[in-house]
Amino acid sequence: MDWVRKYRLGPLIGFVILFIVLSILSSQFLTFDNLRNVALQTTVNALLSVGMTFVILTSGIDLSVGSTLALSSAIAAQLMVSHVNVALACIVGVVIGGLAGALNGLLVSYGNLAPFIVTLGTQQLFRGLTEVYTQGMPIYNLPTSFTDFGTGTVLGIPIPVILAAIMFIAGWIVLRKTVIGRKIYALGGNLKVAHLAGIKVKRYLVWVYVACGVLAALGGLVLTARLGSAESTAGTGYELNAITAVVLGGTSLLGGEGSVIGTLIGALILGVIDDGLNLLNVNSFWQDAVTGLIILIAILLDRKKSR
Repeated sequence: MDWVRKYRLGPLIGFVILFIVLSILSSQFLTFDNLRNVALQTTVNALLSVGMTFVILTSGIDLSVGSTLALSSAIAAQLMVSHVNVALACIVGVVIGGLAGALNGLLVSYGNLAPFIVTLGTQQLFRGLTEVYTQGMPIYNLPTSFTDFGTGTVLGIPIPVILAAIMFIAGWIVLRKTVIGRKIYALGGNLKVAHLAGIKVKRYLVWVYVACGVLAALGGLVLTARLGSAESTAGTGYELNAITAVVLGGTSLLGGEGSVIGTLIGALILGVIDDGLNLLNVNSFWQDAVTGLIILIAILLDRKKSR
């Protein structure tokens, strides 16, 4: 099966097999409404996964994306409730996400700290700030002009799905068609070699984490618009789903290898599995167990591929 490795078709083949199996097991799976629901349910994880792809390509990790999502969406929601212009509130939320990412990037690059330790710390920091900001209470009564963004459609396609598609296309263009993308891959290959090649390693690392924070904030806005409220617990555990989608899509945890196309397939695999388990009336506790098993399998496959 050398051709499968050569063209990195493993994730796609796995997705197709999963799709066929669930189509056989559930008559409801292939309906238009269900497939649209799968795409919509996958949107937030897809947005987080794009940013996580950039980070992991540099051999980094960001465990704070779920907390960044919560903090940025809570601040944006509170501004809207306080009658601030919706567009301006969304921009502020995105900026908060970018600043959270910048803090991670600065600590990793200029502080020479391990990404795992840094983002584990900021995960708790951002979550705590969200709890303090919201006092543990949900923020609701959001403007309909904002909630329509989460529930509206264009030509039958949910607006959040369109946003996610745009972000994936933009991510693909950056990584595959620009000098910036080539430098990001170089960072994951070998930081020292990249530095010797004249790449401003620290600057690029900061911007990679900024991009991850911005996409986490966008995911938070989508989630808040869909739910109609912002909560301090929003995004809990989302970082694991994002990492799983990236690794399932073929991006190496060691960095320097992978693509956003693979990440998209990984995110869809997770979304289809969740939907399939719900259609088959599988107990929610087993759903968590299946997700954990998928994470372990993804890590083992990445380890084997790296060897």
